[in-house]
Amino acid sequence: MKRVRITGRTFVRFASFGFAQDRQGKRRFVTTRGRRCLRIAVVLLVVTLLAVAAHAQPAKLIPEWDASDEHNVAHVDHRAWQEILDDYLRKHDSGVNRFDYAALKANAGSIAKLDSYLTYLQSFDPRTHSRPEQKAYWINFYNALTVKVVTDAYPVDSIKDISKSLLGKLGRIFGGPWDDVHANVAGRDLTLNNVEHGILRPIWKDNRIHYAVNCASYGCPNLSATAFTAENTDELLDAGARAYVNHPRGVDFVDDDFLVVSSIYKWYVADFGGTEKSMLEHLIKYADKALATRLRQFAGSVDYEYDWSLNRP
Repeated sequence: MKRVRITGRTFVRFASFGFAQDRQGKRRFVTTRGRRCLRIAVVLLVVTLLAVAAHAQPAKLIPEWDASDEHNVAHVDHRAWQEILDDYLRKHDSGVNRFDYAALKANAGSIAKLDSYLTYLQSFDPRTHSRPEQKAYWINFYNALTVKVVTDAYPVDSIKDISKSLLGKLGRIFGGPWDDVHANVAGRDLTLNNVEHGILRPIWKDNRIHYAVNCASYGCPNLSATAFTAENTDELLDAGARAYVNHPRGVDFVDDDFLVVSSIYKWYVADFGGTEKSMLEHLIKYADKALATRLRQFAGSVDYEYDWSLNRP
């Protein structure tokens, strides 16, 4: 027999049956194993909630970036980024674009070109440009910086394997480079999360931005094969939305009563109207005719999935 203490009393535990006997001789059922399982379940729930929270970042404006000069007609030069895309982005029969990080890492000239482009983007204050120029600037900056971060760390199986933080090094569930400082613009350190959630989303309030910024994963909307410019941004955002919504990693009917959509629509549901109904209305807007009809008739349950595997060839 083994003595255990429960709420300040000493009990004698009958290990084989899970019963305890107090000093008055009354037998009580002791749920020691049950409580251990409960603790494990609570820990797993907390870990899961923390992992979800790590991706479900709110759009919170960094006020100092909310400025522009609409009289400035100058253009930001994104030709170097276009050349990188031309050389290393691979279109795939699956519909998921792949980026050849290994080939880029092996080419010193191309690495120098990418570094030079990122240095150029950090050499001036984008707030001196118009809003359309800024929007393209920040999208391209985010994507080029992500490619740089992954290429520097390559080979990796997922972008979530990359992190400078101690918590991120504990495991993939907390991993990812999004809160690491990787840039400095106008004298201010920036993270990828700063760019997406502190600048792009709150300033433009355009949910199509989720189809433009690429997280180097299969589950993510495609990295655009065309660099963004002030002139083509709207066209590319619409094209990205249509491509993703009409691909199974964006929207996939298991059957008429069960729909699986990307976790993007759960993490950032606030950007898609705040409810499952408004999210479905967004999907209908960009869905092809047959898919749109099926979505309008849908009244079943929705699940959310995401594949963090690296988008390499």
